[in-house]
Amino acid sequence: MLSVLDVHTYYGDSHVLQGVTMHVDTGTVTAILGRNGVGKTTLCRSLVGLTPARAGRIVFDGTEITRLPPHRICGMRISLVPQGRRIFPSLTVEENLAIAVRTHAPLAGASSVSEKREHAPSKPASPAETPMIRTMTARAARLLGARAPFERAPSESWDVRKVYAVFPRLSERSGHRGDELSGGEQQMLAIARALVANPVLLVMDEPTEGLAPMLVAEVGKLIRRLKDEGTSILLVEQNAAFAVKTADYVHVMSKGQIVHSSEPAALWANQDIKTQFLGVPRVDPTIARDVPVERKGR
Repeated sequence: MLSVLDVHTYYGDSHVLQGVTMHVDTGTVTAILGRNGVGKTTLCRSLVGLTPARAGRIVFDGTEITRLPPHRICGMRISLVPQGRRIFPSLTVEENLAIAVRTHAPLAGASSVSEKREHAPSKPASPAETPMIRTMTARAARLLGARAPFERAPSESWDVRKVYAVFPRLSERSGHRGDELSGGEQQMLAIARALVANPVLLVMDEPTEGLAPMLVAEVGKLIRRLKDEGTSILLVEQNAAFAVKTADYVHVMSKGQIVHSSEPAALWANQDIKTQFLGVPRVDPTIARDVPVERKGR
């Protein structure tokens, strides 16, 4: 589905990605692991066109996307859950979802924002209801709504009702602005926003960062569910134990390069790679127990 071929990406004169080659197979979870500053987020940004590669090729479903603008890549149904959430702080939860929904139809399972306002009692406009914000929302909806003709079966489509079922707290907070949410709620919203675009490839950059263990477990369940429904996932993580439990195949990055590629069990058995590149303490094999790998095959 996705092939990254000898990709080189720069920030100014700083050479960040230095010949990255990797693949994401259809219907699999592929993990990218590594310490801070090794180029993982830059790889995500290159994939979605935010920081285009200067050399090499990125091919998605047979089409080269290396230098396409972000809105064109988004239109091919590649969604990003960015590191740091990057939600719109002045928009409500529902409005954040509205600008990312895949079609112009009213949000399934929820009345449209305009309908709710039409029947709501009059009140002073909040910052999220100003003409400027409404214009920005409309423009973003037009931009993100122009999708390529990939279609899922209706039972598999993600809409607002479905993401609210996965993240009930977002339903409770649907009328709250992004800057009124907790860090965990913002992360839920960032994931939900990517899902309502109904991606065929979901790029998740540190989705468990800053989450409580209970929420981390829920993210793991969601990733497995998405895979079962046919979504391909590129999972970028520092949490190696979480990634090897979830992924079908793993790559390890260091200094802008892929330094190790294997199935999760092989990585977890490689003490040298784990210690040198992931900071996982070396364990005495005579007392090691419960290797956290559940996945088999690629």
